Amino acid sequence: MQLKQAGKFILRKLGMELPVHLTYHGIAHSIDVHQAAQRIASEENVSKHEQKLLVTAALFHDAGFIKMREGHEAESCKMARHYLPSYNYQPSEIELICGMIMATRIPQSPQNRLEEILCDADLDYLGRDDFFALSNKLFSELHAEGLSKDEYEWNRVQEDFMEGHHYHTNSSLKLRQGKKEQHIKLIKSKIQITHP
Repeated sequence: MQLKQAGKFILRKLGMELPVHLTYHGIAHSIDVHQAAQRIASEENVSKHEQKLLVTAALFHDAGFIKMREGHEAESCKMARHYLPSYNYQPSEIELICGMIMATRIPQSPQNRLEEILCDADLDYLGRDDFFALSNKLFSELHAEGLSKDEYEWNRVQEDFMEGHHYHTNSSLKLRQGKKEQHIKLIKSKIQITHP
């Protein structure tokens, strides 16, 4: 597996081809998920080989946004199946990578440990200090596509989403759950202020 070369390739492709209005699902998000996946994997004692598969899945997981939002995960898998063989990934490895990518579809549906780690890495920001900065970027992106009307509606969507979300790995539960709950309280108070 030529992970470094495959990573450089997909990041370059994302940088050149992602639509400019994607203020959240841009190259920075893929790098962020890649870093979170690496951290969680080392905390969860994942083997070196599995870490490589996981990191590849993290880098490719939103590549489908180049073509579409709805169903981008399947498109990301199509791209992984197309490009990864030329970086010496075996068909069985690519299928594991695609399983991880498809597990990130909302609502998340991980079936194994690697899929759980990628799901947690993808939504790692929910329990981080930069949550509101990233959340604003996601709102701007959805607003630009006409998918979110205003801040009040957005806060309601976030409240529902975050209350329905749960982390899968012990390390994410330990590191991110408490802060995520604080964010939910803040969102609820914002809703109360605008619509008492």
